[in-house]
Amino acid sequence: MPDISPRARAVPPSPIRKLVPMAEQAKARGVKVHHLNIGQPDLPTPPELLAAVRSFSGDQVAYSPSQGEKDCLDFFLEYYRRLDLALERPQINVTTGGSEAILFAFTAIGSPGDEVIVPEPFYTNYYSLAQQQSLAVVPVPTHPEDGYHLPAAREFEKLITPRTKAIMLCNPNNPTGTVYTDAEVEMVAGLVKKHDLFWISDEVYREFVYGDQTARSALSFAELADRVIVVDSISKRFSACGARVGCIVSRRKDLMQACLYMAQARLSSPTMGQVLAAAGHLLPASFFDATRDEYRRRRDLVHESLNSIPGVFSRCPEGAFYTMARLPVPDADEFASWLLTDFQKDNKTVMVAPGSGFYATPGCGLDEVRIAYVLKLDDLKDAMETLRAALEAFPRRLPKAAGAGGAAS
Repeated sequence: MPDISPRARAVPPSPIRKLVPMAEQAKARGVKVHHLNIGQPDLPTPPELLAAVRSFSGDQVAYSPSQGEKDCLDFFLEYYRRLDLALERPQINVTTGGSEAILFAFTAIGSPGDEVIVPEPFYTNYYSLAQQQSLAVVPVPTHPEDGYHLPAAREFEKLITPRTKAIMLCNPNNPTGTVYTDAEVEMVAGLVKKHDLFWISDEVYREFVYGDQTARSALSFAELADRVIVVDSISKRFSACGARVGCIVSRRKDLMQACLYMAQARLSSPTMGQVLAAAGHLLPASFFDATRDEYRRRRDLVHESLNSIPGVFSRCPEGAFYTMARLPVPDADEFASWLLTDFQKDNKTVMVAPGSGFYATPGCGLDEVRIAYVLKLDDLKDAMETLRAALEAFPRRLPKAAGAGGAAS
């Protein structure tokens, strides 16, 4: 029997989805599972977008142009114009979700063995997609005590080698919920300019910011037009994860030409997903205000609940809809599995994403989990009470850590 490739063997399982079989078995036993493990918003997709799909008048769902349907491209152009980011149609390519945009970016900037510096913890698919392209993810550590904000520029510079091709930043951040300050973003801009690097900026959670600050786009640095690549998606913004529509954006002509050729190789992104996305122009500029307020309430409930549990430490996230929580357990993977196989409270349990999968550094995140606050307030409250009971019942629970439980802010 022939072997599969070493590259295929190196692709890790998703820490977000690997426990799904256990969750399905729990449900088969009649246990309700509160899903805190995955960033699938529970808010409805805007009815204007669904209506556009229902009113599709074609008699065939045909291939769309490889760059994207004109109406969908026009939607993205108008969306960025509202953000005071002037772009032209050749500077955008519709992708099959944000994941394909990341894959295109990695393919465009690196050869096998090249390196991308990423603050950790980071979205786990960065690692998986880099592995598929034989690129190395080089982590620069951030810490919960600092709110997972970026270290000084010199910490990045220690990691730069002749094989470094890019710095990648997710802002607002998945999985930490950090929103980087203007000073931090400007530091990254200075680094990529000084060291002749690309800047891959994942801006999928742009609207999910809960304080007075904004998440500054890398596209706002006009002097870096030949270095900046933005990854974007409608999935979270419009609660339309299954539409599988995102985009890759850059003002660099040769890079976007290469991305178009990659897009031609995969033929097209989902036609009906683009019909849905294009209807985004029907939404008012104020559309996201109510959504942001709802997620702020959810964030506050989860943050307060977590930090009232003895031994738990979690910073208050500034954006996105995730938080990383340090638990009083020696192995969060074991705890997450146990929640689904051996625990229930009032016939309910919770599903979380083990933290180690969001790190490239061995041994990091072993006592952390990522929690997505994507449930209604009543369900989140119930989930937090269930998690509290689970931590009290877990056989391998550690003694309360000094300073943990109510100490985070």
